[in-house]
Amino acid sequence: MKKVFNEKMMPAIMTFVNSKGIRALKDGLLFSMPLLIVGTIFLLLANIPIPSIAEAVTSSGLADILTQAYSATFNLMALVAVMGITHTYVKNEGYESFGAAIISLACFILLQPSTVTNEQGELVNVIFKDWTSGKGMVCAIIVGLLVGVGYCFLMKRDIRIKMPAGIMVGISAIVYGIFKLAFNTTFVEWIYRVLQTPLQGLTDSFAGAIIIAGLVPFLWFFGIHGATIVYGVVLPLLTANSLANQEILDAGKALTLENGGHIVTQQFWDQCLTISGSGITLGLVLYFVFFAKSAQYKELGKLGFFPSIFNVNEPILFGTPVVLNPILGIPFILMPILSSIIQYVALYTGICPLYGGIIVPWTTPPIISGFLVGGWRTALLQLLILGLSFIVYFPFARKLDAISYQEEQKESKNTEESSLVSGGIGVEDGI
Repeated sequence: MKKVFNEKMMPAIMTFVNSKGIRALKDGLLFSMPLLIVGTIFLLLANIPIPSIAEAVTSSGLADILTQAYSATFNLMALVAVMGITHTYVKNEGYESFGAAIISLACFILLQPSTVTNEQGELVNVIFKDWTSGKGMVCAIIVGLLVGVGYCFLMKRDIRIKMPAGIMVGISAIVYGIFKLAFNTTFVEWIYRVLQTPLQGLTDSFAGAIIIAGLVPFLWFFGIHGATIVYGVVLPLLTANSLANQEILDAGKALTLENGGHIVTQQFWDQCLTISGSGITLGLVLYFVFFAKSAQYKELGKLGFFPSIFNVNEPILFGTPVVLNPILGIPFILMPILSSIIQYVALYTGICPLYGGIIVPWTTPPIISGFLVGGWRTALLQLLILGLSFIVYFPFARKLDAISYQEEQKESKNTEESSLVSGGIGVEDGI
């Protein structure tokens, strides 16, 4: 299995990961993360889960101000994404990227609905926040990549000055016209209906949740940063699911599956699939800290405990190591899958609430993060998963520890015997 993966699968995976489009997608989407985090802060302040405080915030008028700040950040995600993706692609190709990002923004806006009829029957020009947020995310990715590719194509052929903008916008106008006249819709609406909605449904399925959960540790086991690869691909869809859930709440509806709520969101990933790091290795760390007989693993547990609290476990992955370790491979891949199943069932049955738009930084410690995004029930769910992590890792960690302890004892015995022999020779030489 290892040989087949390294010789056949690994090259294909690395080619995909290092492709120009995937690099632009992964790095370009990072530009929208600050808005997401800031928007979450304002959303939390506007919806503090303490009735008396929430009522005071609403009655004082602060809720409207906080909601406006949230709307101005969350609902611009797709705008930032389309510019960030084009900027990253063009920059990686070695060209000036700011102008290309502006062109992609213009093309993205051009491909959206642009008018609404008011009560007087007049057409009013607008930019719909629906399409500049989660619902427009997949279209933003497509436009960002296509504009990036097209811009670089023109630059390589020395077509400069105003021509790239004219060509890109002109092509977008033709696309807009085709969809408007032939299909009575817009490109962004068509992409949302034909592509994004099915993809969101796929990631939101039980099978999709298990695949996402298992693929990350599977890649990590072979030394590939699984979280970076998988997250870079599914992030737009998970974010779109989160934003769609928040739109249900903003519309004054209950966030339920019946009202179109999504289960697998960015919080689904952050708060249960990667708590304490990929593979949910806190159980392994706790064994090392409290039960290990091996000096090596005792020290490693102390070294890895604090970072694990903040969901960073690279010291454990490479220090144990977990990578290519046949003993730890089973629990490392199994634990996130079990966590995904438990979380999916909890959300599907209503034991825990569906996640809204509140997204906390991934380094937020477990329990605290669970409470912030889903209340006490989600915090309790995290505690359950972490407890299960200890149970799942325990027999494998004990086996690994026993092997290491025996090796240390053998090495220690050999060292003592060597010292005795050396000491004896020294005495005889001195006589």
